[in-house]
Amino acid sequence: MRVFDRDSATSMTKGPLEITRWEQFQATRELPFGAMWYSVAPGQSSPLDQHPETELSIVLRGDAEVEVGGVTTFVPQGSAFLLDSEEAHVIHNRSATDPLDILSAYWMPRSAGAGDSDG
Repeated sequence: MRVFDRDSATSMTKGPLEITRWEQFQATRELPFGAMWYSVAPGQSSPLDQHPETELSIVLRGDAEVEVGGVTTFVPQGSAFLLDSEEAHVIHNRSATDPLDILSAYWMPRSAGAGDSDG
């Protein structure tokens, strides 16, 4: 078993976000995905983001409002959301007092037809 301790990891600040990437843990080099924790400060929103990876995010603390294509979707604590490759998105924290904490795993999508099976 391996433990990835967020409290002992190095974080970086990017605007209203505090980001802790799992790549700093040596054991994660064996994983088929990248991962990170990030926090959105109270009353703030992430910058518009768009990337080639597919991203699965779990809301650990707080409630997220995820904006994609001009539509905002409420994602409560304990729920998850999946962003497709190249899907532009903004994460909003509407709380005036509490940070929004999210665990995100991301990977390059399979090419069309990869892994398809006839039987």
